[in-house]
Amino acid sequence: MQKKQSKKQGEQRKQGRQGERFISLLPCLIALASGILMGLTVAPVGAWFLAWIALVPLWVLVITSAKRKNQSPPAPPALFWGIGYHGVALSWITGIHPMTWLGVPWLPSLAITLFCWGFISVLGGIFVTIWAAVMVRLNGQKPWLRILIGTAVWCGLESLWSAGPLWWSSLAYTQSPHNLVIVHLGQLSGPNTVTAAIVAINGLIAEGWTNRQDAKISSASRQLLQVGEPAQRTGFSAPLRFVNKYWVIATGLLITLHLIGFILYSRPIAQLPEAALKVGIVQGNIPNQLLRSSEGFRRAQENYTNGYLTLADQGVDAVLTPEGALPIFQRNLLGTALVAAVKEKGVVAWIGAFGERGDSYTISLFTFNSKGEIVSRYDKSKLVPLGEYIPFEEILGGIVQRLSPLEAHQVPGSANQIFDTPFGRAIASICYESAFPEQFRRQAAAGGQFILSSSNDAHYSASMPFQHHAQDIMRAIESDRWSARATNTGYSAFLDPHGRTLWISGYNTYETHAETIYRRQTQTLYVRWGDWLTPVLLGLSVLGWFVHRVIN
Repeated sequence: MQKKQSKKQGEQRKQGRQGERFISLLPCLIALASGILMGLTVAPVGAWFLAWIALVPLWVLVITSAKRKNQSPPAPPALFWGIGYHGVALSWITGIHPMTWLGVPWLPSLAITLFCWGFISVLGGIFVTIWAAVMVRLNGQKPWLRILIGTAVWCGLESLWSAGPLWWSSLAYTQSPHNLVIVHLGQLSGPNTVTAAIVAINGLIAEGWTNRQDAKISSASRQLLQVGEPAQRTGFSAPLRFVNKYWVIATGLLITLHLIGFILYSRPIAQLPEAALKVGIVQGNIPNQLLRSSEGFRRAQENYTNGYLTLADQGVDAVLTPEGALPIFQRNLLGTALVAAVKEKGVVAWIGAFGERGDSYTISLFTFNSKGEIVSRYDKSKLVPLGEYIPFEEILGGIVQRLSPLEAHQVPGSANQIFDTPFGRAIASICYESAFPEQFRRQAAAGGQFILSSSNDAHYSASMPFQHHAQDIMRAIESDRWSARATNTGYSAFLDPHGRTLWISGYNTYETHAETIYRRQTQTLYVRWGDWLTPVLLGLSVLGWFVHRVIN
């Protein structure tokens, strides 16, 4: 009998320990799930509306862990949230596997792919963990101050991250291309305006939830102490005050921000005939695996030359080709059939190829005038880590191979380039640069009148090209410019200054298309002043914290 009781007690203790472990892991699981929900806001799912609530669980977990010292620290849940969001949003990175066409065996290719995906996901988790650590320090502060500081710190961290080489998944891009109204807030202070709106709304909902729970606990305590007081009266008043104070504010702010965005979205676009420019795009559809071979180069010459001739016969003013359309050096371009066609037809062409800088090379976009002469060149300044250059090359150079089709050493272009064309100054962007709004803002402030985006997304999974398209939509809106976007395999597109897609290509298809865009010289608040909102929020946060300390 005693043995049975002892065995039963042992099983109960074991179950208790398992229950405790599950409870201790529950915050991490909740945070991971909410991070995954945020990751579903972008392609391929595109559930953009989830962004307005997906940060709430993490915010609640951070605040409650700060209030209750016996709970697990906020760092693991924050790390899990960041990994969930960035891991799902950037899962297209796995599309680089297998890299056997680069000479990388299948297993090392898988290892490199998983390392790239895991590293960027963990890096995103570290930034969220820093944010959570700051929020914990705000325990005891007023909810309005937590919302202000939480929003400012998140925007500050995104600004810090975007200043480095690894940047893509801002909270702001969760709204593009589906919620163009709110994306128009980017005209005020760049993408951090949209990020601030998302964080602030989530913060209001989260603070309201925690206050509601506190009100319920307080109400239950009063009911125990005040025997005979009507439970309905005590239990209803606190939640009602909560709704009025937080959810109503969150709803009002969400509506107000969308109204501001709608006003910006509704402004008419001037389309002066003298500013018109008919641009043609050739999407060559040459797989990267093939581009490195002589057969690939032959097909590239054929596809882009035939596409150019077709568009020239349609009466376009210029033709845009993708990044690396002809994977050869500048000195060899003049002997190609494409440049011969330019000399014959007299239509300006922007050709993607490789520039030379000493013993190194650049990924470049060249302007060929009507005589077939190179009159300007733009060099890609934001290179893809591991794809186009090797971080810590002294250590990793012998282990990881570059993904470019050339063996020479690749270098970035200058950060302060301008790109003049026969039609005026353009805003040039090559592939990965679409994720860096400052690249576009600086060129627009320097007189860029329209956007030329040249890319090659062929070595990633299908969701990446659509996310890339979403990035270009944001850049068109922020700079208030028309945009022509040429890619190798899709998605090529034309955009107006409101981010509306006038035409978009198919995926993995050969296509040519012509569209009229317009040169503009307007300057949004963001183009003129840059991201002024983030320093203002940080300044107000410091001021609010100081005032709160003095008063209390």
